[in-house]
Amino acid sequence: MNLLAQDLRQQEIIADTGERVQHVFEPKAIQAINAALAVQRPLLLWGEPGIGKSQLAKAAAQALERVFIPFVADAHTEAHDLLWRFDAIARLAEAQIQTAVAHDRAALAMKNFIIPGPLWWAFNWGSALQVIAPDRSNHLGQICQRHPPQIHAGCAVANGVVVLIDEIDKADSSVPNGLLEALGARRFQPQGFEQVVSCQGVAPLIMITTNEEQRLPDAFMRRCLSLHLSFPKDASQMQFLLQRALPNFKALHQESYPALGDKTVLEVAAEMLIQDRAYAKTKNLYPLPGLAEYFDLLRGVERLSAATGQKPLDLIQQLQQFTYQKHPGFHAQGV
Repeated sequence: MNLLAQDLRQQEIIADTGERVQHVFEPKAIQAINAALAVQRPLLLWGEPGIGKSQLAKAAAQALERVFIPFVADAHTEAHDLLWRFDAIARLAEAQIQTAVAHDRAALAMKNFIIPGPLWWAFNWGSALQVIAPDRSNHLGQICQRHPPQIHAGCAVANGVVVLIDEIDKADSSVPNGLLEALGARRFQPQGFEQVVSCQGVAPLIMITTNEEQRLPDAFMRRCLSLHLSFPKDASQMQFLLQRALPNFKALHQESYPALGDKTVLEVAAEMLIQDRAYAKTKNLYPLPGLAEYFDLLRGVERLSAATGQKPLDLIQQLQQFTYQKHPGFHAQGV
């Protein structure tokens, strides 16, 4: 069984923005991921927005050299979207062609317009490949999304798949309930197919995030392991922020300012975040500014300083209101 190394500290990943980011692993996160791999259960990641839940899944996939398949849930998501999707538009277009040429009922069979979802690829990559094979395509196959998930450098299908089901709490409760059998038995039957899709090869690692916007069904919770990612509430807040910023913003930590007690830009920005976060909490200005906002401010300082020549400390003051103080309550209170 391929597990995360216990001494793994950080992993470089390609962020959604296309830039390289160093993800810092907590020992507890490594333990939880290895436990999920061992017992072959989904890992449910709890925590406030921006704490790094989705990034953890991507970093785990890269460290394990597995294919990473993300899926973002929303109010329109249905359970079968994670298993398979029916391309109704392509079928309608094919029906129009068949009417104009020669009616071929076999060409309009539902299974010809089924597109494998993330869990299908995770359970049985070979089966999913057969479904999207060119010889199964209809006349308008080019408009169907018939292609396998992207495989990042250094990763391989033979090592398995990591599926990220992001923000499942945004979806209706019917979604987690509808996934119980597929996640529990690791098999399902696509509509229009006689054969069941079952897990073959290396069992997938399924990671599911929630911002706790709504309660998840108890039956679903029982089928998952659980890891809570939280922003510290004590004196370790500064260490928490610096530990994650240092690998990504080394240049901003090289110069200290005697007038500010020899603090660096990273430390000044962290102090400001901690203060704004505490104020927001007392005034119920949710969501609280957190790790994502800290990185946004530092990224802005780094790039604007290089582009304009402005001093980093001046830029921190400018960017604070746009990053840390997003909630209108900050400005209404005259902070």
